Parts: sequence; C-alpha cells; structure tokens
Amino acid sequence: MNLSSSSYTLDFGSAYEELNFTYNDTDFIFNPETQPCDPFSIPDAAAIFLSIFYIVIFLVAIPGNLVVGLVIGLSKHLLPPSDLYLLHLAVADLLLAVTLPFWATAVSKGWIFGDGLCKIVTIVQELSFYTSILFLTCISMDRYMVIVRAMEARRSNRQLVSWGICLAVWSVGALLSLPGLLYSSFSSSGHMVCAEYYDPRSADEWRLATRILRHTLGFLIPLAIMLLCYGVTIHRLLHVRGGFQRQRAMRVIVFVVVAFLLCWTPYHFTVMTDTFFRAKIVQYRCPARTAVDQALVATHSLGLLHSCVNPVLYAFVGEKFRRRLQQLMRKAGVLERTSVSRTSRSSVTSDITSTFM
Repeated sequence: MNLSSSSYTLDFGSAYEELNFTYNDTDFIFNPETQPCDPFSIPDAAAIFLSIFYIVIFLVAIPGNLVVGLVIGLSKHLLPPSDLYLLHLAVADLLLAVTLPFWATAVSKGWIFGDGLCKIVTIVQELSFYTSILFLTCISMDRYMVIVRAMEARRSNRQLVSWGICLAVWSVGALLSLPGLLYSSFSSSGHMVCAEYYDPRSADEWRLATRILRHTLGFLIPLAIMLLCYGVTIHRLLHVRGGFQRQRAMRVIVFVVVAFLLCWTPYHFTVMTDTFFRAKIVQYRCPARTAVDQALVATHSLGLLHSCVNPVLYAFVGEKFRRRLQQLMRKAGVLERTSVSRTSRSSVTSDITSTFM
C-alpha cells in the first residue's frame, strides 16, 4: 500500500487527538497509598520529655555504676570472676551513660556536635551495648559453673581465665561497634540528625548485615545462654538445702532475667519489624510506618534504662556488696565506726551467698 506523507501525517494527528481526548475524558483517581510517607519527627512535648528522661538516667547511672566500680575495684582481696565481670559491666554502663547528654541535646535541638562526635558517640554507645550484654552472659555462665559444676570450677584457674574473657569481650565489642563509622550528621527536613548514612546503592545490604549482628550477638544468643544457665542453676538450687539464702538467690536470678527481657525485648522486636518493612518482607501503610518510628524511640529509651538497673540487681541487693560499701564509707569518715562487729554467716551457704553477691 502506497501512502503519501500528507495522508500519513493526517492519520497520525487524528490518532493523537483521539488519545488525548480519551485521557482528558477519564477521571483520575489519586491513591494516597502510593505516595511516600511523611518523615517522622518527634513532637516538641515528647522531645522535652525524652531530654529530661535521658538526663535523669545519666544522673542515676553515673553515681550508681561509679559506686559499684569503686567498691569492687578497691577490694584488697583477689577478685573472683563474678566480681570482675561486674566491675567491667559497670564500666560499660558508665560509657553508655556518658553518651546520654549528647542525645538529650540532640532530641530537642538537633545534632549540633558535628560529624566527628557523631561517629565517636555512636561507637561508644554500640561498644557499651554489646559489652554490657556479653558481660551479663559471662556472669550467668560463671554462676552456673560455681553452683552446678562446683568441682570443675575449683580445679580450673578461674581468675586467669576470667581476665582473658574480659579482654575477649572488649575486643569483640570493639569489632562489632565499627559499623558506627557509618553514622554521620546530616540535615533531614531542615533538622540536623546523627544517624545511619549508607550509600543508596548498598544501603539495604549494609543495614541488614548490621542488624543481623545486633539481633544475634546482642540479644538472641546471649538470651539463650542466660536462660539455659539460669534455668539449670534454678533447678539445682531447688535440690540444695539453703532456706532463705536459696530463695534469695532464686529471686535475684528471676529479677536479672525479667529486667533484661523488659528492657531489651521490645526494642529488638521493634527493630526487627522496621527491618521487615525496609526489606519489603512485610507490606505496610503509612500509619504502621509512623507507629514503628514512634516505637523505635520509646523502646530504645527503655533499653537505656537498663544501665540504671544493673547496679541495683547485681550489687545493691547483695549483702556482701553492702558490707564492702559500709567499710569503704567508714574509712572515708562518712559513717561512724561501730565497736561491735557482727558474726559471719555459716560457711554452709557461703558458695551461694558469694556467688549471688
């Protein structure tokens, strides 16, 4: 078929006019679910509350962990492994507490400390996060050894091994905190933040890798070890005569596990949900996205509270720690010296008492 250029042009124009007419005649329905969600921002009232909350944790955690460190560190006796782990746990919680004033300021005024401090503060917080949980795990394993496998614990050089374990924990914590170098300060919606800043081409892979490490080494594996060790220890204590001492030791175990679960389980489940959203494993709408963002802030704050709980659970409820603290305060002249000394407890329950402070 022979077509002239004029007839071809005429036919094309007619087709275009028909398509244009059909498009204009069709009603366009706007679907808000296809639009990106609005960026999350903390309301002013919530920002003020969080700032005060962080400062309160800072003011409680610093003296509490300092007292624990001084009482244990100034002991004239050779530190048993449980006390050594407790001392390092106090140091880890102190590192976490030192970062809180920075975050208290950032919540209300944005990150005003520059890119370098953003990386340093993040690395210190990550280091404290991993080492504190790993030292909690070490304490549970040591108490398991002393109560359940007492003969093996006596034969082994526990002091030397415990120092090696402490060095290994700090090394592993430092290695796992290196992803903090990926944090940077940048502007988001006119507000400076200190957060993860990945290359868009590999952001999903980096985020998934760092979060798998956080969930497994920072929660799931330590929790499994703690539950196993404390579960077997409780079972053993149920078959040991100890009366009040046995019940008290069991209460400390329950408090330790419950406090760990209450402080960190909500945060890890929230981060897992956020990971599923970002990886498109779970489909979501904007209200769900906003709810997860709000939950991340709330549950992370709850996790920070654990640095205040540790001194109470591992030290202040222990009779041995209180005796050491009173002796230190008498030497410093804070308390008056008493002329009458109390008799020591029977050696029958000394293993359980010393193990659980």
